Amino acid sequence: MTPAHTPHTRSYRPARMYARLAGGAPAPAHGRSEGRPANGERRGGRGPRGRAQARRPRSMTNPPLQHRDTVANPDIAVIPPVTDPDVVRVIPLGGVEEVGKNMLAVETADDILIFDAGFQFVSEENDAPGINYILPNTQYLEQNRDKIRGLVITHGHLDHIGGIPFLMERLGNPPIYTRYLTSLMILKRQEEFPHLPKVNMHLVEPGQRIKLGTTYIKPFPVTHSIPDSMGISVETKYGNIVISGDLKLDHEDGVPSKTEQEVWGTIGKDNNILFIADSTNAEKTGFSIPEMRVHTNIEEIIRSVKGRLIIGTFASQFARMTHIIAICEKLGKKVVTEGRSIKTNIEIAQKAGILTVQKDTIIPVQEIDNYPADRIVVISTGAQGEEFAALMRIATKQHKFIALGERDTIMLSSSVIPGNELSVQKLKDNLYRRGAQIIHYRSSDVHSTGHGNSGELVWMNHQVHPRFFMPAYGYHSMIRCHAYAVEEAGFPKENIIIADNGLVVDIKNGTELNIHKEKAPTEIMMVDGFTVGMRQEVVIRDRQSLAQDGMFVIIATLNIKTGKLRKSPDIISRGFVYLRESQALLSEARTLIKRTVEKSTENMQPINLDFVKDQLTDTVTGFLLQRTNKTPMVIPVLIGI
Repeated sequence: MTPAHTPHTRSYRPARMYARLAGGAPAPAHGRSEGRPANGERRGGRGPRGRAQARRPRSMTNPPLQHRDTVANPDIAVIPPVTDPDVVRVIPLGGVEEVGKNMLAVETADDILIFDAGFQFVSEENDAPGINYILPNTQYLEQNRDKIRGLVITHGHLDHIGGIPFLMERLGNPPIYTRYLTSLMILKRQEEFPHLPKVNMHLVEPGQRIKLGTTYIKPFPVTHSIPDSMGISVETKYGNIVISGDLKLDHEDGVPSKTEQEVWGTIGKDNNILFIADSTNAEKTGFSIPEMRVHTNIEEIIRSVKGRLIIGTFASQFARMTHIIAICEKLGKKVVTEGRSIKTNIEIAQKAGILTVQKDTIIPVQEIDNYPADRIVVISTGAQGEEFAALMRIATKQHKFIALGERDTIMLSSSVIPGNELSVQKLKDNLYRRGAQIIHYRSSDVHSTGHGNSGELVWMNHQVHPRFFMPAYGYHSMIRCHAYAVEEAGFPKENIIIADNGLVVDIKNGTELNIHKEKAPTEIMMVDGFTVGMRQEVVIRDRQSLAQDGMFVIIATLNIKTGKLRKSPDIISRGFVYLRESQALLSEARTLIKRTVEKSTENMQPINLDFVKDQLTDTVTGFLLQRTNKTPMVIPVLIGI
């Protein structure tokens, strides 16, 4: 272990400039118009945003990430620095207004510790066409970069590790502290960004006491849908801050296992001043389905199915995949893995020592027809209905080696991520059209969540018995339900902190709570191609306009002395109207363009082309709206001769 770390400051590369369309002239009115180089392949367009199919990796020839520097921002509220050794500060920077982009900062007078650095996939609610990922805002951390002592990662899901390649340079490349499997997943992902500096990785295990700067942390094991998940106790002068990470309880009929009781009983012996806990499933009462029940049901299905069995699941379900492979080996069945993320994670599981596979258990998909159907089990990505994932290609008869028949059974061993309902329904419809039978989590217990229900969360809260409590990791409704549950169980309402992203919470002497009126910056940060920075409203607005109503480009040549057009203007339309079927509209538009140009240049010397462009943009936009009820992006290009 390296106990302390003095980060160095990096100079950021200048942000990429967006090319102007009109020959370098100022943009027309309404923020028109900026463009950017084409992105790489997107994750199935604006479709489902499940875990199974992330962006394709960047190639070795991709340019380095560019950062729009955000440190020197005069609009940021001045937050008083932590100088009192009796004060500890907590700031959730992401993950308390959404599921995703998790990041939490704990600050003392000497140190800042960062917990998790995830991203969030772009969804319809974000309405940001062309954007790859959304990141937590790190401006507060960048301003205090000299105090950062380390980045602690609780587990290997993308909503906790996905932001690492994009944020590490901004944070001064601090050392990363995490468990072995998580480290392998981080390092595997870093291979997609070969231009970045190597991460400084430190492996930790539960039971250790690790020093970061002047602050000690103690990891403890938690149950989640991925191995090597951990929570963290942060030791402060007046007590511990306990951070749960994502978790559930290993239990049997609502009775926590002996291991859970020992882990949480040990945590409860400490003086805990604050508990920050997962709220993702707080809206559900009671206890979640234990994973062992799922394993039992899947084993019975594998034993009894008569034809081929194709199992769609999340690639991050390591325990489930290893159990499926072990059962297949016991029953003499062959396993085919379909989907890059599943193949990658099985390799990582083998390297981490949590999976040992016999030599001939996993076979190439090309050999699938060499064995009887009832000896084949396929583990596949695509249970969320992703357009280009393996399961959807099988369902739509686009898979080169797997053709479904009536004897095939499909098991969807995953829940439906909110927003993917229509995509999953289309997947099921296509599977049924092929004659296959479907088993899913609503018809049988073949999937269990990785997040505890409210009964589990209340039990954990009782064990920790903190002075203050902050529900986290979820939408506001989930956080409220978590707060209500622990309050009904007897926790003092006045000691519950309902946080938004950027809330600055100071605890003095372990007993005095001070919530600042100033907040840390929370404006959305985005990954846009090879650029990382704040949401560029003009660019996003232009993309929204293009996506909805297309573009209408006017190219006109005029006499720079008289203001008269030298010929009829050319019109280029994309995504607006089909030109061959809109000749009358275009004829009227050309007449309007000619009249507008000549009227706006009347008695003007010298002729101001920027003024003429603005007039054209407003006039033509109004005309097209009146005639078509659409507002395409109008881009006038004027050539003065």
